[in-house]
Amino acid sequence: MIRFPKFFKFPAIVLFILSLTSSCVSREEIVYFQGLEKAEAVMDKQKENSLKIKPNDLITISVSAPEQTAALPFNLPVVGVPQEDMSMGVTVNGRQQLQTYLVEDNGKIDFPVLGNIVAEGHSQQELAAKLKEKIRRYVQDPIVNVRLVNFQISVLGEVNRPGTFDIQDAYFTLPQALGMAGDLSIYGKRDNVLVMREINGVTTHAYLDLGDANVINSPYYYLQQNDVVYVEPNGPQRQSASYNRNAGVYISIASVLVSVAVLLTR
Repeated sequence: MIRFPKFFKFPAIVLFILSLTSSCVSREEIVYFQGLEKAEAVMDKQKENSLKIKPNDLITISVSAPEQTAALPFNLPVVGVPQEDMSMGVTVNGRQQLQTYLVEDNGKIDFPVLGNIVAEGHSQQELAAKLKEKIRRYVQDPIVNVRLVNFQISVLGEVNRPGTFDIQDAYFTLPQALGMAGDLSIYGKRDNVLVMREINGVTTHAYLDLGDANVINSPYYYLQQNDVVYVEPNGPQRQSASYNRNAGVYISIASVLVSVAVLLTR
């Protein structure tokens, strides 16, 4: 009769101990923003440099004033709506509809009455302030609102709901993007999140460590239009992709053989 070493009589115990030792995960590998109390954030400066208008952006600009008829010439007409009715606003499904301005390759928009206005390089608030100053020559106490309407980001990789998302906020952070995508899956690498961005026609990128609180000081922490976020799979997930499809069958056969060996040695 074949005799097996004594430890074969305790396969369950051995497998249990192995599973415990192989599944230990440190706090540093999971928890976000560690050391936040020590991070010297420069959030205001990051906001200033975050979202700037670029060529080919689509923006809406609305101008209003206490005397609304005086502001009408500074609003693009909505197709099918008489100019005199613009003061009432046009809404579809509860949202006001406005004509969009396309920022040309030279960074300018063709604005009613004022002509060509440089929009590139300004934040939404900066462009609104610039237009307000110019419109004030014609209208008393004007109110100008500027909104970027093609602000989209894409989140790919090891997240629970990957996709492309439309953003309404002027300031949008990497954690907010990951939140919209359902957060990282358990298989996502939290210390190597890739953010890709196009600047002046050149694609740039950065790898960010979500476990380090100093990530809030990165220029890539606040996302810009058309940024792409990619979460890389961790080591075990990458290795699982290379497993043989029949690995489960082989493991089952091995398990049966071990069980038979245990029975034979009793």
